[in-house]
Amino acid sequence: MSDLIIYEHPLNERIRTLLRLEHLFERIAFHMPRPETWSSRAAINGLLDIINILTRADIKSEVIKELERHSASLDRIRAAPGIDMQRLGSILKELEINTARLRQLNGQIGRNLRENDFLNGIMQRSGIPGGNCAFDLPHYHYWLRQPHDRRLEDLRRWFCELEPLQMATRLLLTLTRDCAGATRVQASGGMFQHTLESQAPAQLIRVGLPRESGLFPEISGGKHRFTIRFLEPEEIGRPAQTQQDVEFSLTCCIF
Repeated sequence: MSDLIIYEHPLNERIRTLLRLEHLFERIAFHMPRPETWSSRAAINGLLDIINILTRADIKSEVIKELERHSASLDRIRAAPGIDMQRLGSILKELEINTARLRQLNGQIGRNLRENDFLNGIMQRSGIPGGNCAFDLPHYHYWLRQPHDRRLEDLRRWFCELEPLQMATRLLLTLTRDCAGATRVQASGGMFQHTLESQAPAQLIRVGLPRESGLFPEISGGKHRFTIRFLEPEEIGRPAQTQQDVEFSLTCCIF
């Protein structure tokens, strides 16, 4: 099954938040170095979305708990036969470093960004359709017309406060994704259901489909079971579930 499109579905709120943060960090990383003003706008929008996420929950504490959970889980397998101790030690060190970096931050992540008058002005208008036009935000319009080097310097300074969170997010999702191998399974009549082990609750479901399959999955479920329906895109109307048997790759990430 080559050239797969991977679809992911989180099975708890913590992984859901990490996936959203990863998506926003990738958007910022793509747009921030580009000189076009529309890319600077996209990078700012990504920053504002992250700030919004950070105001809804104590993300710093949640991520530290997740780092510590991974450290404890890995520490318990030190004596297991066949363990690559060098690799294990390297991962544990990464977890320790990322935990320490987050603990060293004063207060909540993004506090200075939330108190930034320039960013706050943009955020207040962002909830209005088209609300960040030049006539709404002349200061923003002025900033967007500055040389790219100046805009990039500002973006990097603002983003610097989020870097410890970005690094921790990347590490946690890498460990989660790499904890299990994919298996090839079949969905009869376009539907697949699976019950999860209660002793080892899954964190993330990953579904791989060939690009040329003409299908996409709709995944629903929680920590006990999940269902996957394979749908056929429609140009007009709602996608319909295929009646064909579908072979796909499935990874249940339990770490």
